[in-house]
Amino acid sequence: MGDNNVNLPPGFRFCPSDEELIVHFLHRKASFLPCHPDVIPDLHLHPYDPWDLDGKAMAGGNKWYFYSRRTHETTRITSNGYWQPLGVDETILSSTNHNVGTKKYYAFYMGEPPQGQKTNWLMQEYIQISDSSASSSRRRRRSQSKIDYSKWVICRVYESNGDSDDNDGAELSCLDDVFLSLDDLDDEEISLPH
Repeated sequence: MGDNNVNLPPGFRFCPSDEELIVHFLHRKASFLPCHPDVIPDLHLHPYDPWDLDGKAMAGGNKWYFYSRRTHETTRITSNGYWQPLGVDETILSSTNHNVGTKKYYAFYMGEPPQGQKTNWLMQEYIQISDSSASSSRRRRRSQSKIDYSKWVICRVYESNGDSDDNDGAELSCLDDVFLSLDDLDDEEISLPH
């Protein structure tokens, strides 16, 4: 988890939905509200290649999460490559069907832009949609602080194995894995306790 040494209970798994990343984590960060436990660290994206995030960002399975300052650059350059936008933007809806944010997709390329070699590393950047009431309170806070926290994003970085499941954000739970593996067995191979 990097520099965020937080005492988490045994069995803690970090597997937030898109809505939870925007509504619970990003909204609280942008609004100066505490988030307990504070597990997602702040990182500046540019110095890190994706494989360098282990130990610096919050790990959730094979995915790494971190807050970063929002940049308007189309290409984010690291020491060994760059993040190139894929041109795919997805609207994030709340459980009550309100638009709460946007998810942008990036692919990591090794080498110098624009002649780099595409890798299997992907990044999803979550951006909060601001409402007018939040904007006015942010303007008041902005005048009190030199840091504009409304420009934060959450990044989810992972290495794709080429499956289409990597891009839709859906993951199988442990029980789904068990039930799918049971489908591969013959009825004679399963023995239940009496």
